[in-house]
Amino acid sequence: MSEQKIYDVTEIMNVLPHRFPMLLVDRVTEVNDNGGKGFKNVTINEDFFNGHFPGAPVMPGVLIVEGMAQCAGFIALKMLEAQGKVSEGGSDIVIYFMTIDGVKFRKPVKPGDRLDYNIEVIKMSESRGKFKGYATVDGEACAEAEMMAMWVSKDKAK
Repeated sequence: MSEQKIYDVTEIMNVLPHRFPMLLVDRVTEVNDNGGKGFKNVTINEDFFNGHFPGAPVMPGVLIVEGMAQCAGFIALKMLEAQGKVSEGGSDIVIYFMTIDGVKFRKPVKPGDRLDYNIEVIKMSESRGKFKGYATVDGEACAEAEMMAMWVSKDKAK
């Protein structure tokens, strides 16, 4: 599977349940068998900059990791959809974060940055996936993490 399609925020919201202010992916620019890419445009209007930190705004690291996880979740659902394992858009699936390992923060992310996500699939099954996420700004490493998630049907999640 290799898709050259670019998914905008409306299409992302058709797949992921997150909404503003917790939706941290603006575009997904690549989905393939090995992972994919996406990004978030970071603006001074983000709610978290009000308190993190006044006069020296920095995006919280946990939100950078959350953005990588959301991008990985979108990519995983698109891969499963292409394999016929979930319905179109994954609307019958809920994704749960299971683990985060090896998190490293390299450079602060500030208002005006475009935060690029690069997601590698380490392992994927019908019910879980393990991913390596990299976040960069202007080609410079900001953060990296290994993440694991599981997906279940919405019926089982209730």
